[in-house]
Amino acid sequence: MPYFDAASAAPLHPVARQALQASLDEGWADPARLYREGRRARLLLDAAREAAADAVGCRPDELVFTPSGTQAIHAGVSGALAGRRRVGRRLVVSAVEHSAVLHAAEAWEAAGGSVTEVGVDRHGAVAPDAYAAELGETTALACLQSANHEVGTEQPVREVAEACRSLGVPLLVDAAQSLAWGAVEGDWSLLTASAHKWGGPSGVGLLAVRKGVRFAPQGPADERESGRSAGFQNIPAIVAAAASLRAVRAEAAAESARLRALVDRIRARVPELVPDVEVVGDPARRLPHVVTFSCLYVDGETLLHELDRAGFSVSSGSSCTSSTLIPSHVLRAMGVLSEGNVRVSLAPFDTSEEDVDRFLAVLPGLVAGVRERFGAPVPAAAAASAEGAGVSPSSERSSEPSSEPTEASESLVLDTLGRRCPIPVIELAKVIGEVPVGRTVTVLSDDEAARLDIPAWCGMRGQEYVGERGAEAGVAYVVRRLR
Repeated sequence: MPYFDAASAAPLHPVARQALQASLDEGWADPARLYREGRRARLLLDAAREAAADAVGCRPDELVFTPSGTQAIHAGVSGALAGRRRVGRRLVVSAVEHSAVLHAAEAWEAAGGSVTEVGVDRHGAVAPDAYAAELGETTALACLQSANHEVGTEQPVREVAEACRSLGVPLLVDAAQSLAWGAVEGDWSLLTASAHKWGGPSGVGLLAVRKGVRFAPQGPADERESGRSAGFQNIPAIVAAAASLRAVRAEAAAESARLRALVDRIRARVPELVPDVEVVGDPARRLPHVVTFSCLYVDGETLLHELDRAGFSVSSGSSCTSSTLIPSHVLRAMGVLSEGNVRVSLAPFDTSEEDVDRFLAVLPGLVAGVRERFGAPVPAAAAASAEGAGVSPSSERSSEPSSEPTEASESLVLDTLGRRCPIPVIELAKVIGEVPVGRTVTVLSDDEAARLDIPAWCGMRGQEYVGERGAEAGVAYVVRRLR
């Protein structure tokens, strides 16, 4: 079964498995003890720290191991903010940071600090000048991921780091998604990562803090890991994490080229094979193994289940795939279509060309089936094909209106309250042809995804999104018919 969700957790690398099994016999003792078993465990821990530091690009005494990447982020953010509390209480983050960073920001704000979010473009990248403009004398810490976990877009870390350095602001980089492919460029101050993203075991994170950065660990004092991560180290897992990081980095150049070619094929072929698809994320400055696309008129959870039944494990940022009605904060910040969102992240060393070819072969039929199930309009290309075969499909009505439109059709209000994605957009598509050119359709919806998906539909269909306004219930989204 092809596993296409490596951005969530990569399969355990063979080197990690071997190192884990070997170190279970040698690394079980307390590395702080002076007897033979303790010294042996300490040697393993020190060697792992040196290997990880070499991959990160820092000194071994600047790096500590944590119980997870999330814990590394929380410790890094809280420690840096506390260390610079005399400078100010302002934290600057990008709008597309991992939820661990945003949760840390929420905790800081709840404690009386201030948080500034820097917006991104439609590819999901911050503009260095815009980020620099938010920095100031009272900024205690800035955070910027090296590459986005949902759409794969790489961030301009080097440029932002230069701006931070010029103002004396430390920059924390979440490198969880990119560290397997190379060291993070730029003069960063703190860096975090998570082993299960590169094929190491889960339960191991990295936190690097450069010398000279003011840092005050929060929580009860602990003598282990420089006081920055409490508790007994899981030495076998740490050894496996460091060994696998060294292994994947040694093979990164060749594997990056191979996976980038496969992703390029998916990026090019999906819009050709599936009508009404938006491929999101930067087309060039991106991770080599991640591609994300959204399918109009498709429920994301249903599509993921269909792909799972077809033998493909993928993930999604769609609001329909979780208990929340709010779309992914990444897609929301980018302002792109969230319906039917699919993230394909190919597993290094474990994904073949045949896997990708079969995915491309089954995807069009699955999307068409989900659209039919939801009563979606047949896309124009599919409608033309069906008419050529003598079939009468139910396509979107885009013909010119009659010369005597009714009063109701001149100002149509569409009530979709209580109906979730992608129903509001489907209903809009069905009725747009009932109003004269230049008139509007008002869609009433209480689904947060409509704020993204209705404007996105307008862009894909050449209609005008007028805007939104408050309503007695939900929100009124206004669309003007242009053709």
